[in-house]
Amino acid sequence: MNPLRALPVLLLGLASLATQANEAVIRKNLADRLAGAPKIDEVRPSPITGLWEIRIGNEIRYTDPAGNYLIEGDLIDLKTRRNLTEERVEKLNSVDFATLPLKDAIVWKNGKGTRRIAVFADPNCGYCKRFEKALQGVKDITVYTFLIPILGGDSPDKARAIWCAKEPQAAWQAWMLEGKAPVKPMGACDDAVLERNLALSRKIHVTGTPAILFEDSSRAPGALSAEQLERRLQGIKS
Repeated sequence: MNPLRALPVLLLGLASLATQANEAVIRKNLADRLAGAPKIDEVRPSPITGLWEIRIGNEIRYTDPAGNYLIEGDLIDLKTRRNLTEERVEKLNSVDFATLPLKDAIVWKNGKGTRRIAVFADPNCGYCKRFEKALQGVKDITVYTFLIPILGGDSPDKARAIWCAKEPQAAWQAWMLEGKAPVKPMGACDDAVLERNLALSRKIHVTGTPAILFEDSSRAPGALSAEQLERRLQGIKS
């Protein structure tokens, strides 16, 4: 083989080894210096030479090649005015709507329901109640609500009562919109869906409620107003 032809392959291999070496050093040093910190899920070079991206769950931090410093904040491309950190987080948060187990959700719709969203909600979440009220004013929408009792207290009991009701959708809205407590179910009820929903929420990094997922794979945390939701459904991000 011509040595000159082999040079690019050799350089690529050396670069790969250097990347692996830096990743190992960063992981070790940050673990030593940040005792008790969450596990680092990914280490990779950032767009800036010498700056490395650290991913913990769906949160982004930055460090130097030796893991001596930790930087919190957004990385902005001043030429294009792009927030590279925000774009990266949005990509990490994206969820293929088609992969959601919609059979595990409470479903209701307004109008034809051709526009769809999925919502992860806790029955004791005040912001979820606010969002549920806002949803009533949105036309042509189908809402899939995944119950995740994460707030403690009697959230698991309420979630189970709502899911096990004869009409879960009616029980959900009666509680969220009118404050009518769900009736405790009598007899056996297959409530394994609640554990499946909790496992799904952990998998896709849902850390608070309400969490709203859109058909374009994007998401929005928190209670949007009807106007804000309408803009998102039209593909307008503010």
